[in-house]
Amino acid sequence: MFAATGNTGTTKTTSCKVVLPFYGYAAVAFLVANILLLLSATGLIKHYFHPHTLAITHIMALGWGTMMILGASHQLVPVLIEGKLYSNKLAYTSFILAAAGIPLLAYGFYVFDMGWPAKWGGRLLIVAIIAYLINLAVSMVKSRNENVHAVFIFTAVAWLLATATVGLMLVYNFTYLLLPGNSLDYLPLHAHIGIVGWFLLLIIGVGSRLIPMFLISKYNNTQQLWWIYGLINGGLLAFIFIFLYTDTGWLLLFPLLAVAAAILLFVNFCYLSYRQRIRKKVDEQMEVSLLSVLMMLLPVIFLIIIIALLIMSPKENSSLLITYGFIIFFGWITAIILGMTFKTLPFIVWNKVYHHLAGKGKTPNPKDLFSNTVFKWMSVFYIAGFVLFILGLLLHYAIVLQLAAALLVLTALLYNWNVIKLLLHKPASL
Repeated sequence: MFAATGNTGTTKTTSCKVVLPFYGYAAVAFLVANILLLLSATGLIKHYFHPHTLAITHIMALGWGTMMILGASHQLVPVLIEGKLYSNKLAYTSFILAAAGIPLLAYGFYVFDMGWPAKWGGRLLIVAIIAYLINLAVSMVKSRNENVHAVFIFTAVAWLLATATVGLMLVYNFTYLLLPGNSLDYLPLHAHIGIVGWFLLLIIGVGSRLIPMFLISKYNNTQQLWWIYGLINGGLLAFIFIFLYTDTGWLLLFPLLAVAAAILLFVNFCYLSYRQRIRKKVDEQMEVSLLSVLMMLLPVIFLIIIIALLIMSPKENSSLLITYGFIIFFGWITAIILGMTFKTLPFIVWNKVYHHLAGKGKTPNPKDLFSNTVFKWMSVFYIAGFVLFILGLLLHYAIVLQLAAALLVLTALLYNWNVIKLLLHKPASL
């Protein structure tokens, strides 16, 4: 898929040996997070600052979302900049450090030990991000090809580094007074730099390239993407300033409106891409990906409600805050990964297994390398589990939470089944 988008074939793609470990790691992390969610479901309705909640959130954010995005971007960036990835060794280094750091950090949160496990986990992650950032920066400089999507990705990774740095400071703040006040006070800052600066900016930057490409759409509006880029970064910088230097809660509505405007522009971008598509039939993988775009609006709605309630009363609503976080990590981030995995990974595996055989006989279609039936059932379980879990959180029904978590575990199992099927695929006889 990515090779097909470049002018010089596979010379502009990264070795699958670099990319595939990220996909495999993310799949396992997704399963682990959902199993922990099932085991801790009833405890989530108590308070968002709970050891198990922190562990699950960071496994979803880092092990699932970040590792998947890093793997896919190692493959996509060379296509965007029309040049090679600078260093496979830096890519391997980034994977190994992150793969070691994430479980250490998650364990530290799960047992609420901010000693060496959490600290070493945070340190390893920061070095992994720096390795990726250097790799990306040098690749872009060498290519000398400015591309709005690549700028989105580079800026998002810079925000990821800021997120990890603030996070490690909060871990250290439990034993050394690095910051005025306690770590809990800075949790919204850490979370929203990551959610908006890393995930939102990155997903829009990559999605605005992949969605039109997979729809085979004629639509393209670079100016609109630059507006989105400015609104997200401007809104996030305004949020940081307001958070650190003012005590006026209603001012947070201004950065929220800027980010909401950016999301609406992206929804419009995807809608126009859909309208102007050449391929009229949209497969199930793209349907799930497009659903995730609409799901981006849900956190905005919840955040407006949360800010409005805080303006009326300083008492926070734990149920709304937990639901807000769940919608982000188990909602639009998960939905777009579930859809895009089976639009990208089959082509990467096909290119690995069959590229040298092209033209020598009939090769299978990339979409035939995984089970579409399993994907459909996975999607059904996911949507049902997602909706039920939100209802359980808002209504405080423990049995509904457990049922929903069980459905999400089934989702993760079916997802892993298809991913393993792809990763272990052997050449068919031609």
